[in-house]
Amino acid sequence: MSKLLRIIIPLLILAVGYFGFGILAEKEELEVRTRPAPKIIETKVQVMERSDFRVTLSTQGIVRPHNETALTPRVSGRVIKISPKFESGSFFEEGDILLELDPSDFLAALSASEARLARSEAAFAQEDARAKQALLDWEDLGYTEPPTELVLRKPQLKEAAANVKAAEAELLSAQNDLKRAQVLAPYDGRVRERSVGLGQSVSPGTTIGEIFSTSFAEVRLSLSTRDLVHVDLPDNPDDLAVPVTLTDALATENPTTWRGMIVRTEGSLDEKSRKLFVIARVDDPFALKKENAATPPLRIGQPIRAEIKGNIIENVFIVPRKTLLRPNEIVLIEPVELTIARTRIEPVWSDSANLIVRDNITEGWLLSTSRLPSAPEGAPVVILEPEENQNEGTEAAALPKDSPGA
Repeated sequence: MSKLLRIIIPLLILAVGYFGFGILAEKEELEVRTRPAPKIIETKVQVMERSDFRVTLSTQGIVRPHNETALTPRVSGRVIKISPKFESGSFFEEGDILLELDPSDFLAALSASEARLARSEAAFAQEDARAKQALLDWEDLGYTEPPTELVLRKPQLKEAAANVKAAEAELLSAQNDLKRAQVLAPYDGRVRERSVGLGQSVSPGTTIGEIFSTSFAEVRLSLSTRDLVHVDLPDNPDDLAVPVTLTDALATENPTTWRGMIVRTEGSLDEKSRKLFVIARVDDPFALKKENAATPPLRIGQPIRAEIKGNIIENVFIVPRKTLLRPNEIVLIEPVELTIARTRIEPVWSDSANLIVRDNITEGWLLSTSRLPSAPEGAPVVILEPEENQNEGTEAAALPKDSPGA
């Protein structure tokens, strides 16, 4: 019996093993048949070709007047008249009378100065006649030696002449004081605030209002040291101004734009921000001239966004920011094998829409413009719709090789 068991038990073990191996093989075959096929990677592409790119610098600032004045009278007096042009927000032209002081005291001083001048001139005429008569008397008396200055009354004549000059200066001062009783506009401008009223007495130290010029306005814009290498700024009075486009920073839809020119730069970098401030000028900001009547006014204190056309970067690749797989990494497609090559890039310039790259991209390769969930290195792809040369958002920035600006 024991011999029979020794024969049967190995046979049973062998049978069970064979049966289990068959079950496992059948299970693996079933899994292979039901496993999903690898998903094909499909993408749109753009052919990478070198071109020229004009840099646009973006910044912002606040509109301010070029001339702003705390207006004060040059003489003392009582306010008797205020012009309608000297009200808050009113416009005026150079030479307009904004305010008048009581001229009574100045007219009296003018009359007194005129009388004093007349007396001085009469005294001078008398002394001149006496001097001439003294010379005749000296000659009639037969003196051979020349007469002295005292005999000829020259000291008295000089005193009379000096009195005439003093009276003339006093008259001129009285005339100027009478003119200064009228406060005139020093330039074409607008009233920010009037701070006096009728009947109020003022003196040369009294601020009667604040005004600013309207011929042109200025916007102080900041540029980083990164921006400075891409634009030629006017450092000297003879340097060419740089065009700038200004946009209302508060408008959410259809913002108004104004054209300006960067006319000068400040002499040093800001100590805190390490930025250089440049000054943009906008002529006729309030659209007072007929040719600008359709343009909305550019108001003082208004926040502004600015775009400055910079220099051209030549012979570069333009990579849309939306095509980035991750920061500074793009997906290139080898044009023959159509396989993925994940590529690191080092942009020489970037803005909100594009990265500008000079190296590490092969001309003629394809840039994946689709958002890929995964991009394994070397994986094959299927091209959906090639987009030759241009990509959305770069048409205005890329310059053709034969363009005038290239």
